[in-house]
Amino acid sequence: MRARRRGAAAFLALGWGLLAAATAFADPIDFSADSVQSSLAKDKEKTVLSGNVKVKTGSISISADRVELFGKDFVYLQCTGSVKVVDTDRKIRLDAPSLYYDRTKKITRTQGPSVLQDDKNKLVLKAEWIESDGENEVTIAEIAVRIVKDKLACRAEYVVYRRKDNTLELTGSPSVYKDGDDYESTRMIVNTDTEDIALEGDVKGSVSNKGSPAAAKPADGAAPAGPAPASAPGAGQPSPPESAPPPGATPPAAVPSAPESPVTPAAPTGDSGAAKTGGAGT
Repeated sequence: MRARRRGAAAFLALGWGLLAAATAFADPIDFSADSVQSSLAKDKEKTVLSGNVKVKTGSISISADRVELFGKDFVYLQCTGSVKVVDTDRKIRLDAPSLYYDRTKKITRTQGPSVLQDDKNKLVLKAEWIESDGENEVTIAEIAVRIVKDKLACRAEYVVYRRKDNTLELTGSPSVYKDGDDYESTRMIVNTDTEDIALEGDVKGSVSNKGSPAAAKPADGAAPAGPAPASAPGAGQPSPPESAPPPGATPPAAVPSAPESPVTPAAPTGDSGAAKTGGAGT
């Protein structure tokens, strides 16, 4: 297998020496693979590298299952299958299922679930489609874009990352989460250095109270604080009179007391102390 890979690399080494000199605006390219298929027909130049492919051009290293080099002077690369890109000068890494690279314009374009990791700015960007302009340091991401940096998390459907300016421009239902606070608007500008956020159009948000002092809590077993109770009448002070009926109201009827039972006089038992009726006897 090693002999086969060395043979494939040697087969194209003759052409790549001339290619490096002929391509004035593209970096020289080195590669290795398990197998190579090449067509050198005029205006139809194409080389297909398959199996454990490794390509290096300038500061960029690419590994993939398959790489197709095409176009005049083989300036275009179409990579598929577990594509990994490392740019040592820009300190950027990129993982994707499919990637296109223009060696003259320094443009990379991915399709499928892709991850761009900016080691310089400690930022991770995920999206279904990413295009990065290496010369102007501008990255465009579309569809289900997610960005994470320290305590900052962003979501949107379309993002422009201007690396030189340290800014993210988010549109398409953008939202930002930072330190427990949520923000939503039509358009957002985020400074990745200071983490300042500017919101435009239909702004919504939810701010946490992490910075405010905690509410006082009663001690265990104590009743919660409330209004002071009214003072009870002091010693020697009369109790407040019963409330009188309001003017014009009919006072309640008095409840009649039960009649007293008549007392029946006791029958006389003798002369002693008895009242006499009639005249005195003789």
